[in-house]
Amino acid sequence: MSNDDFPTDRPAVVTCGLPYANGDLHIGHLRGYIGADAFNRSLKTLGQETAYVCGSDMHGTPVAVNAEQEGVDPADFALEWHEQYEETFPQFNVDFDNYGHTHDETNTELTQEIVRTLDDAGYIYEKEIQVAYDPDADQYLPDRYVVGTCPYCGEKARGDECDEGCQRHLEPGEVEDPESTITGNPAEYRKRAHKFFEVSEFTDYLTEFLDGLEGTSNARNQPRQWIEDGLQDWCITRDMDWGIDYPGDGDDTETDDDLVLYVWVDAPIEYIASTRQYTERVGADEYDWERVWKDDGDIVHVIGRDIIQHHAIFWPAMLEGSGYNAPRGIAATGFITINGKGLSTSRNRAIWAKEYLEEGFHPDLLRYYLTTTGGLQQDVDFSWEAFQEKVNGELVGTVGNFWYRSLLFAYRNYEGTPETDVSEEVRERIEGAIGETRDAVNDYDLRGVGHAATRLAQFGNEYIQRNEPWKLTDEEPERAAQVIRDCVQLAKAVGVLLEPITPDKSQLLWEQIGEDGEIADAHLEDALEAPPRTFDEPGELFEKIEDDRVEELTRKLEERVEAASSDEEESDEGETENDDTDGAEGDDMADTGDLEPLLEDRIGFEDFQELDIRVGRIESAEGIEGADDLAKLEVDIGFETRQVVAGIKQLHDLDELPGTNCVLLANMEPAELFGVESNGMILAAGEEADLLTTHGDAEIGEKIK
Repeated sequence: MSNDDFPTDRPAVVTCGLPYANGDLHIGHLRGYIGADAFNRSLKTLGQETAYVCGSDMHGTPVAVNAEQEGVDPADFALEWHEQYEETFPQFNVDFDNYGHTHDETNTELTQEIVRTLDDAGYIYEKEIQVAYDPDADQYLPDRYVVGTCPYCGEKARGDECDEGCQRHLEPGEVEDPESTITGNPAEYRKRAHKFFEVSEFTDYLTEFLDGLEGTSNARNQPRQWIEDGLQDWCITRDMDWGIDYPGDGDDTETDDDLVLYVWVDAPIEYIASTRQYTERVGADEYDWERVWKDDGDIVHVIGRDIIQHHAIFWPAMLEGSGYNAPRGIAATGFITINGKGLSTSRNRAIWAKEYLEEGFHPDLLRYYLTTTGGLQQDVDFSWEAFQEKVNGELVGTVGNFWYRSLLFAYRNYEGTPETDVSEEVRERIEGAIGETRDAVNDYDLRGVGHAATRLAQFGNEYIQRNEPWKLTDEEPERAAQVIRDCVQLAKAVGVLLEPITPDKSQLLWEQIGEDGEIADAHLEDALEAPPRTFDEPGELFEKIEDDRVEELTRKLEERVEAASSDEEESDEGETENDDTDGAEGDDMADTGDLEPLLEDRIGFEDFQELDIRVGRIESAEGIEGADDLAKLEVDIGFETRQVVAGIKQLHDLDELPGTNCVLLANMEPAELFGVESNGMILAAGEEADLLTTHGDAEIGEKIK
């Protein structure tokens, strides 16, 4: 693992968390695959040798459960979905160098080889554990055949993960009050011999690993808590027929014969297997998988936030124990919500990949929305209104408008690029955008990549408007030619910088200015290379989304959400008052005697949306003369600096507050206190005015949702 800035002189590989081969893709999935694709393309624009690999996760209980419900073989069931994914990803310009699956020979052999290596090194041992058993079905219950209560937070949990609560990985036997998903009856725990990976032996290594890990802050910070709590060894076998067999070690233990490896053993190994398959196809001279995974390559994983523990704890421990390289960076994406409600595939509350395409929208529009709305690790709420606003405002109104007006004027007046050099002002502005892009890539900031290009287009619009070349063509023809020469150069530069996010549209721009080949092969420095002298009449590359179209799509979405809400209400009928509170009473219930009671009146989501709550940074703080408790703060909220009065004078050392992040209610009515106007309200908890702040790396001015 290296901390040198990209590009390096070593090969890199970018991966994305494997999709379970058991259902349709939706925009929640696409955020990760598009994000990883955009990051890989961004590395290429820097001149980095890199490959983007992934594959379908064919194993695990979700696949087995769904295949059983449909009465088909799990292999056939998973392969059908795998083939559908192979067709769908390219439709969103997700360009894998290799896309395999976990059930193929390469991954099977490599998985068993790595497990044997860990076993030979003494990192695997056998012990008896409590495993859920369904006496009516007469079978042991792996993972998602079990539901119950999380022992850590008391929320409803699956057998392998507290998916509705603390997100912790759960070992067999940990779920309390287990129930069988096969019969719906209570399950019982029985002793059973299983194999364990000794993760606890890697505590010191993992602490050092996290110290050097790049990527998003959530991928670094969450695992530290798990290490501090004490790492638990990891059960790596399951009572199932579907999966990769545990490799025999020559003894007579039953675990070698009738158990399979846990899906989270073989799933990440597919990253290595897929990279190896790519090398086998193109040759080691073109791309060497062993240099990446065994020598000095740079490995970057883009994953969902719910699988951080698997990638930042289990996976690097497996790699270290078996002699492979650890990841250089892990970027964990936030979740997608729909109009403020969580995605629910079981209730059809989602924007499906094929639905988006059937509505006739270009994939680059969604790519731009998903990569530039919020940072990579922030949650993103999708609505058709917000989608329209971003497309019309940034792609149509800024980028597309600049491209079309510049190239059309150049074509009509000069039949292409005027024969003069680019001005120093524009050259410096393009160089600045290149630097911004390079920094954003090394910060794993895809929003920064997109915004660097969009801001350059915005500069271009301002530049052409400021210089008004249409007024110069007769009186100052040389000056007019200079302005349009600059604009064509800016148009090309925006296309190069935006290619990782909007590859199709950037390629069309590339062709419109008469360039040969593929813009995907261009590097950032090519943004400064002179465009071809002549080109044909351009066309508009982005189309405005009309209001009536959005109203139609919103209506469809609202009907779907309403239907989902009805389904949820129906599923709640007949439940007792305590159905959702199991495990939260008795000794686990916190003493709330000193807390204010909860308000009985509830507000709707629409009311909450009317609150404009922003991340701010306190720039200065001073007491207000004559007021015992009040202080005057200057708070930067990104767009502007607000003056705010807060009752914290006696509760905080005001000299230490500058530089502190806070949370500010920005659309509070202005008020005057002791002759000082307060334009907002900072949020604090309790009698000691504990200032609310942010845990991760949210940007100043970012809205809290």
